[in-house]
Amino acid sequence: MTTLIISDLHLGSNSRADLLRRPELREALLAALGGVDRVLLLGDVLELRHGPMREAMAAARPFFEGLGRALGEHRELLITAGNHDHALIEPWLAARGAEGDPGPLKPEQLLEPAEVSPALALIAGWCSPARVRVAYPGMWVREDVYAMHGHYLDCHMTVPTLERLSMGVMARLLRRGPSSFQGADDYEAIGSPVFAWRDAVARSEHTGAALNGIATVNAWQALGGGPGGARTAPGGSVGLTRLVPPRARLKAIRRAFPLAVGALNRAGFGPLRADISSTELRRAGLEAMGEVAARMGLGDAYVVFGHTHRAGPFPADEPTEWRGREGARLINTGSWTYSSIFMDSSGSESPYWPGGCVIVGPSGPPLLARLLRGREQEEFRPPRG
Repeated sequence: MTTLIISDLHLGSNSRADLLRRPELREALLAALGGVDRVLLLGDVLELRHGPMREAMAAARPFFEGLGRALGEHRELLITAGNHDHALIEPWLAARGAEGDPGPLKPEQLLEPAEVSPALALIAGWCSPARVRVAYPGMWVREDVYAMHGHYLDCHMTVPTLERLSMGVMARLLRRGPSSFQGADDYEAIGSPVFAWRDAVARSEHTGAALNGIATVNAWQALGGGPGGARTAPGGSVGLTRLVPPRARLKAIRRAFPLAVGALNRAGFGPLRADISSTELRRAGLEAMGEVAARMGLGDAYVVFGHTHRAGPFPADEPTEWRGREGARLINTGSWTYSSIFMDSSGSESPYWPGGCVIVGPSGPPLLARLLRGREQEEFRPPRG
């Protein structure tokens, strides 16, 4: 059996940077399904942090209908949830313990959409005639290949992102440090309340910069994390143009940042580091995912994940960074969103270039493919108006 895995579609993004809402870009994915037995959507399929679910669902419907027709009645679509569409799985998580102890949340639960949430039942209908099932928090694609979105890694990140800080606050409140985690239940105990709060804010209103990612992206580049450094910068995944602070104020922010990170560490929210370079984002994300794999008991399996939008490994990457502390062999799908802030002179060779997928065959290592390689960056820019 051959499985094609993609992650981080973010369908319904307010920025319209979600490439698979556009028919001309969907064709590249649909054309790759010829020798595939099933497709796995590995989380953050919908963007539910930008506004009401109905808007994201409406934007996503043409994609699901087209995918269902392409797969037909003899092939299967599997869907899992990430941090941006955790609301898809939340009704099932809440119900599973309503009438008694449900037991540990195993690495793989395979579920029918109707027993998970109304939204997933609706999506399954759009995907007819293909069969649809739900996997959470991930699934064993093959005996030696496990796939999950990867949002659990935020509990172990050393880069002080908003997501990481939110996890740190919740861990302190619940007195459940990530160093003691032993499985999916521990990660859900910390992450689910954070996701639920953000989902509730977006349920009826479009969210502001602090919650929809604009503020985080702008702060990251202002502090020197982006390829272009601190200057007038495109707004990354939101596709807007914003100015970084004036030079004097920027210098003051940069001087204060390490002090703020030190204060967070002393307050018990660490360990955090003041390095927010692209190199550190990659290194810290991989180390954190390796930690998740160890605490989930995945051993030395291939672990396919998304979440960070940084595909790999590539030939130039350091191989040891892509091995977990207990031997897990990490592979990242990349994303299907356009983020101009991560684009540089390498063009389609950039590890953040959209259109990545991982193909898992009956045997052998999973293969990373770039379905939008060779396209021009201008094709990805959100249409005006």
